[in-house]
Amino acid sequence: MDVARLKQSWHLVAGHGDQVPLYFYSTLFLAHPEVRQMFPTNMAGQRDRLVTALGHVVSNVDQVDQLVGFLQSLGADHRKFAVRAEHYPAVGEALLATLAHFLGEHWTEDLAQDWTAAYGLVAKVMSDGAAAAENVSPPWWVGEVVAHEPRTFDIAVLTLRPQYLLPFEPGQSIGVSSPATRAWRYYSPANAPRSDGTIELHVRAVPGGAVSSRLVYGTSVGDQLHLAAPLGERLTSRQVGAGDLLLLAGGTGWGPLKALVEQVAAEGGGRRVDVYVGARSRTEFYDVDAIEKLVASYPWLRVTYVVNADPSRPGEFVSVVDRALADGDWRGRHVFVCGSDLMVSSAVSGLTQAGYHTGQLHYEALGGQWYSPGRRVGDVQEQRAADGGTQ
Repeated sequence: MDVARLKQSWHLVAGHGDQVPLYFYSTLFLAHPEVRQMFPTNMAGQRDRLVTALGHVVSNVDQVDQLVGFLQSLGADHRKFAVRAEHYPAVGEALLATLAHFLGEHWTEDLAQDWTAAYGLVAKVMSDGAAAAENVSPPWWVGEVVAHEPRTFDIAVLTLRPQYLLPFEPGQSIGVSSPATRAWRYYSPANAPRSDGTIELHVRAVPGGAVSSRLVYGTSVGDQLHLAAPLGERLTSRQVGAGDLLLLAGGTGWGPLKALVEQVAAEGGGRRVDVYVGARSRTEFYDVDAIEKLVASYPWLRVTYVVNADPSRPGEFVSVVDRALADGDWRGRHVFVCGSDLMVSSAVSGLTQAGYHTGQLHYEALGGQWYSPGRRVGDVQEQRAADGGTQ
């Protein structure tokens, strides 16, 4: 394969924007209508993820070691869409047809061979990853809703009981889908693993968000949801040692950080934990009772509420990171940040300018993994916030 030729051709194709995924899926569904049922009714988000995924693969095609791990995980994760090895050739056909269409006179026999070889490698690694995962976990778990608590007009706290144990680490995300939507979004459990296996999710509904809106407004006790294997490690405590922690949360970004607090408690509470929880107004502090119980139970835990917009100070905006930096010097601690893309980028920028180094800052990559997709968090980006995951 000529790596430079692959990258250059993809650059030309990607320049056509939304037309690329639209043409790809139209070609795929016309040639193989049987696969249409595997995709959500609303394909807008799916189209975006296709371009992002292909861009990632092509950009790293010359870094095989890094790409293999990504593709293996991707293949394992796609089992939840009922993707099987026999589906890969159909996707390959549609991809080559799409490339040929947009490259026009630039589509040569040599380039076709390069792309055929590249896609063949991708398909094999993903298939192998899916096959290996079959020995470890099912494509999805069925979880029963055992509690559904509306906390604000657009936030609900759900408690789910998987049919059998779904292992995860605090800070990871699990896929959630209502069978009626055929769409998946990722959310971080707001609890450390429990003896009864139940999982707590904090979900904000976003206009147009099929999964989040159904979870908040259209789900009741006794309903069943599909749950996918956990992903991610950026918000886990795997590499933080035994030091003290500073946790900065925006909106429902409090959920995964709450799980970290519970994990510290389960480990014996041998470290100090300071938490700053931000919201746009006082009415949006939706989990105060649970927070106050944690504070009352653990002397090593301190929580500070930050109201972004204070009615007594019109026009003044108070960010979580600014309040935390004003309160003390936390440079001896690992810092976890979870919230909207805007909140996270602002916090990371502020911490970096204040002298905090990259190794002590823990947050999910802005925009999240394309297949999640949402980085979940936040209140700002429609699909990447509430539908996407931790927020």
